[in-house]
Order: sequence, then C-alpha cells, then structure tokens
Amino acid sequence: MPRFTDQVLLITGAASGIGRAATMKLAAEGANLFVTDVVAEGLEETVKAANEAANGGRIESQVTDIADEAQANASVAACVEAFGKLDTLCNNAGVLGYHHTHEMDFAAWRKILSVNLDGTFLMTRAALPHLLESKGAIVNIGSTAGLAGLAYGAAYSASKGAIHAFTRAIAVEYAGRGLRANSIAPASINTGMTRPTRMPDGADFDLLNRLSSLHGPTGPERVADLILFLASEDARHISGEEIRIDGAALA
Repeated sequence: MPRFTDQVLLITGAASGIGRAATMKLAAEGANLFVTDVVAEGLEETVKAANEAANGGRIESQVTDIADEAQANASVAACVEAFGKLDTLCNNAGVLGYHHTHEMDFAAWRKILSVNLDGTFLMTRAALPHLLESKGAIVNIGSTAGLAGLAYGAAYSASKGAIHAFTRAIAVEYAGRGLRANSIAPASINTGMTRPTRMPDGADFDLLNRLSSLHGPTGPERVADLILFLASEDARHISGEEIRIDGAALA
C-alpha cells in the first residue's frame, strides 16, 4: 500500500518548483491533496499533471494568497470541507528579492516578510486545530539563508530564519498533543526562485556563492523526497528539526 493512502495533505506554493514536485510524488503515493498558489495557470497545470499521476487519491485546489488572513483561513476550511480532515500542512510558498539593505524600501521588506513569515503563521494557525485532531505534521520550507548570511537578502534571510525558529516553537508547544513540526533548509535547488534574478548594482557574486552546494545544483524533487519522509510515519520520532539539503554548503 502506498505510504499516503487515506492521508490528506495541504501544500502551498504548488504551482511550480518544490511545491509541484512534492504534489506529483505525493499523488503517486496515494495522497489526497489540497494545493494552493497565487498563480492560477501554474496551479492548474500542477493539478492536471498530479491527476495523471494519482494512485487512488484526489486532488483539489484553490488560488490563495497566503499573506491574506481571510484567504489563508478559507483555504484550510475548504481543504477540511473537501476531505473531512487534514494530516499534514506543508508551508512551501515564498518569495525572494535582492537589495542593498540600506536602499531597500519598507514596502519591499514587508512583501517578503508577509508572504514568507506571515503566510506561514496564518496557514499554521488555521490548520492547527485539525492537525491536533489527526496528530499530524507540519513541514515548513526554510532556507540555508535562514541559517547563514545571504548578502543582499536581508528580508529573505530574516523571514526564513524566523520560520526555523517558529517551527521549533510549534514542535515544543504541541509535542504532548501528538503534533510534529520540522523545517527544511534547501540550497542550490533549480526552481523559478533561483533563476536569474535582478541584483542590486555592484553586487559581489562571490558573497552569494558562499551558500552554494559543493555538489552543484539539484532539482526540486530532492527536496520533495525529504518532505514526503517528514510527513510519513517513517519520521514519527522526528520533530523540532531543521534539516539542510544543501550539498554540504554549510558543512
């Protein structure tokens, strides 16, 4: 029997990259999936591909801005209405931007923090009552930028570092009630976020390479493999961890 038969998982940021890769692998392992993103077209493509790969599970979706409190609450409610329960929440959606910190305007700072950190909080808060009922799991996607300095990425680093800390706090607070929470810190993953991005004038690329994998880049499927493990019964005794998948970048 596939690992996720009769399990319900909610994945944010599923229109591409890590979120899409995790959706595909989970569908093939029998999961029921509720997937969200702000990019409607990409989300539709993910659902179509996941339905073709599905191994007995069902895939539902909803266009959602996780930084909007009402939309975050509505997506969790829609998931539970569709499937009757929730076993795992994967907070994957995120945005990235590079700026000289002394030149960064507050709106740009707030945009990154609102999606990456506020969105993770809002989805988690809405999901917690259901996850406590199922004694489920949370898998948050952080970054090596939350564990070491990312030049020109102060807002991104701040948001991801906070996600790792938030995950540990949740793991401790709810351990006695059967909930597990872990975070993943990827680096050098080939996704839309890592493709050529506008850099500030005079950026020193040697500083950015400090967080690069020593094995070279890899695909989002490798992160998806870790998401599936942490969401499964195989990881039943793992909670409060931040697990790097970075090709020895921070070793």
